[in-house]
Amino acid sequence: MKKYKTLLFDADNTLLDFDKTEKEALRKTFTMQKIPFTPAMKNRYLQINTALWNAYEEGRMTREEVIFTRFCKLFDEFHIAEDGVQFEHIYQKELGKGHALMPHALELVKHLKKDYELYIVTNGVSATQHSRLHDSGLDQHIRKAFISEEIGYRKPMKEYFDYCFAHIPSFEKGQTLIIGDSLSSDMQGGIHAGIATCWMNPKQKPNVQDLPITYEITHLKELYSILEEDER
Repeated sequence: MKKYKTLLFDADNTLLDFDKTEKEALRKTFTMQKIPFTPAMKNRYLQINTALWNAYEEGRMTREEVIFTRFCKLFDEFHIAEDGVQFEHIYQKELGKGHALMPHALELVKHLKKDYELYIVTNGVSATQHSRLHDSGLDQHIRKAFISEEIGYRKPMKEYFDYCFAHIPSFEKGQTLIIGDSLSSDMQGGIHAGIATCWMNPKQKPNVQDLPITYEITHLKELYSILEEDER
């Protein structure tokens, strides 16, 4: 008998290769706007963006504040006369065109949907995520995508998970596993929500928060053995 019935997948850097998509979207947007995108500017942008999203996950900023602050802050620091809000709109369009997948992602969901109920749980921007899930083909193999912008709550908030659980038919916590790359939103959120967790950790980062994670994998194919083991 299967231990798990419901699998909750994070989107970015779990099924979708966000790093690759982000890199290409940034390159295209800066090129279109004729702004040199230097290594120093790229590194600083990544620092700013990470800090802002961390603040969002901690409830100190709204999603709108994150996305409409990051380029404004970057351009201000580098003394570039560019409208950061307008730049963000262009960037979001380019980001929505990117649908690169993590290795074996499509093959995995095609296989697992035969025996499991698959859902996406993401803090991403609604229009961007729907576009990427559609273009990648992932949306054909999942039952629903729970996107924070549409729900009004975000991972790791208890309200976010409560909403998801309430909208999954015949939901049972004991038969649910969340798979994601973020310690703060996916793993911490899953633990607080009372479900099993699987940390997607391809770069083998340390568990700095010392969270009691149920499983840890470095690539998606390892999920097969975890699920098969729990059927025995």
